[in-house]
Amino acid sequence: MRILHISTRLILGGSQENTVLSCEGQARLGHDIHLAFGPIFGPEGSLFDRASNLSCTDDHGQPRRIGMHEVSALIREIRPLTDLRCYYALRKLIRDLEPDIVHTHSSKAGILGRAAAWAELPASKRRGRPIGVVHTIHGPPFHKYLPARTNKIYIASEKFAAKRCHRIVSVADAMTTQFLDEHIGRKEQYSTVYSGMEVERYLHPLTPQGTTAISDAVRESLGLSPMDFVIGTVARLAELKGHDDLLDALGDELRKRDNWKLLWVGDGWWRDRLLKRVAEMGLTSKVVTTGLVPSERVPEMMKAMDVLVHPSYREGLPRTVPQALLVGVPVVAYDVDGTGEICINRVTGRLIPPKDTAALREAVASMYDHPDDRAAMASRGRELCRERFSAETMVAELEKVYAQALAMARA
Repeated sequence: MRILHISTRLILGGSQENTVLSCEGQARLGHDIHLAFGPIFGPEGSLFDRASNLSCTDDHGQPRRIGMHEVSALIREIRPLTDLRCYYALRKLIRDLEPDIVHTHSSKAGILGRAAAWAELPASKRRGRPIGVVHTIHGPPFHKYLPARTNKIYIASEKFAAKRCHRIVSVADAMTTQFLDEHIGRKEQYSTVYSGMEVERYLHPLTPQGTTAISDAVRESLGLSPMDFVIGTVARLAELKGHDDLLDALGDELRKRDNWKLLWVGDGWWRDRLLKRVAEMGLTSKVVTTGLVPSERVPEMMKAMDVLVHPSYREGLPRTVPQALLVGVPVVAYDVDGTGEICINRVTGRLIPPKDTAALREAVASMYDHPDDRAAMASRGRELCRERFSAETMVAELEKVYAQALAMARA
């Protein structure tokens, strides 16, 4: 098949990594893969080099690469004239490529990409190659932290787009529930395909030297002691990721407990503001920041942690949660969206209500006080995630979804 993926931005992020891994896996199966994306900018980093430099052979020994297509008008912000230009640019790209599948990701690309693909569907049928249109929900664009009017626009847009695709993929069951609660699409359109990742990289993390990562060595490189209790996050330093909640919950404990340290892996627009607040709280010596870290080094950073805390206010299914469990690190996370499908309370981690900084403090303290429980949670989580989140499993499940979409397109 010729498959065109459309994603708004190729920044370092969960949905983007999911998309690139889908492209890579499908290329190895022998499909002709193309990826359309909008301009990349900002401190979050980019997956462009990885996607554009892919060079592999498929199962038949043929060389494969990903066709890269930047669409300048595909931007995250709502701008009607620019969005109209994007719609026509995507229609032209679809006409030129004649894909069998158009698979959209993220809200803006999902709305414009599905509309463009659906508009080209009649012509594709006349050519004898009808387009199967698929969309993946990585996280709902509507949520309670937005103004009501904005949510209404997003919900109306998603309803419009759901009528212009054959299949909708959710990265967690919670996504399907949330969309159907808003009467977006039909129940039979939905399938859950958990977001794939490079499982072996997390099961057996490596240092840049290629040897098995040892927590003490990684900690030493970060200025952390083997005796420190390291509370880590892997997330953009951005709104709704919960870094302020961590400071509110743990500020006093960090001052009282000499061996408690925060490790923030990632970068973002809020970096300067957050570090200023850290300094004002007198915690500069207790918070270690790595800045932007290449994705291949994330497993060793996680290996340096005693617990991963993910106090994000909204997620589809946060990839850092299964990644930490695969590494062998238990999790404390806010109970939002699909997080509870992986962070099972007191089984693979601690799940607590959003904004409840008292519960956040208690959960982290409990992890510190009960190392055996901590290890048992991590072990159970590792087994749960080993197969469920492999990229190979995700690609195989997407093959089934594509077959269903093509059958519907041909009907």
